[in-house]
Amino acid sequence: MSAEPMRTSDVIGLTKVAPFSRRGFMTAAAAVTAGYTLAAGPVRADVIKTDTDGLTAGEAKIKVADGEMPGYFARPNGVSNPPVVLVAMEIFGLHEYIRDVTRRLAKLGAFAVAPDYYFRKGDLTKITDVPQLVPLVNSKPDAELLSDLDSTVAWAKSQGGDTGRLGIIGFCRGGRTVWEYSAHSGALKAGAAFYGPPVDPPNPLWPKSPTQLAAEMKAPVLGLYGEADTGIPVAQVEALKAALAEAKKTAEFKIYPGAPHGFHADYRASYRKEAADDAWSQMQAWFKKYKVLG
Repeated sequence: MSAEPMRTSDVIGLTKVAPFSRRGFMTAAAAVTAGYTLAAGPVRADVIKTDTDGLTAGEAKIKVADGEMPGYFARPNGVSNPPVVLVAMEIFGLHEYIRDVTRRLAKLGAFAVAPDYYFRKGDLTKITDVPQLVPLVNSKPDAELLSDLDSTVAWAKSQGGDTGRLGIIGFCRGGRTVWEYSAHSGALKAGAAFYGPPVDPPNPLWPKSPTQLAAEMKAPVLGLYGEADTGIPVAQVEALKAALAEAKKTAEFKIYPGAPHGFHADYRASYRKEAADDAWSQMQAWFKKYKVLG
């Protein structure tokens, strides 16, 4: 049986990026030492590094239905009841880029938490190639994913986070997670989805795609997409936008001309600084508008 039908649009977008020169990239050994995932491909040498000055950051142990889920959190020091922002990762596991994004959000005043909701499959950061990774992440049931995120929210609340100001941000497969969670959680104030696939391949574990869930959205979502994404055609994004408008749901979209899938991933060849910086600003404005960030 061919694995081709399960090559989800996010994976296609990852693997079909314009050719690049190896100059300006870390060696594999350096990338691993720096905490990146080899399956993600070559790692750029000039990655963004966010320090923990003024922050408390570290490993989280989150109680879930069937045990304990690892995670990573960062929060501003001396702030009582900071807003909570969930960080939904790409298919590569909880590696350094996702941790750095978590620290960037903490610098904006959020108690940011990135749950490692693929932990039942092992540590995805240790897997070296995408074909090995895809069946693992595609076997994650949406019901379990949503439950894991609810558990993460409960954990953040138990640690003094203000879950009355709850947001979610996600990239690639995590962008899909943003749409899914926005249709699930009545507590969510806003979401920001970076190039999350609007349409799923057939998968019995994923009952409804983001587009099929348009009428069920409970929170306003900002969708940030690349016009040159080889896995997510602009027509799919426009169809999602139309479905949300028809259902009278609050959503905004920005499509970046010439930007490929993964344009925010500053560790990968797909990084486009201008689009990434603008999208990050749009996300902040969205979260301020809907009272997630102060």
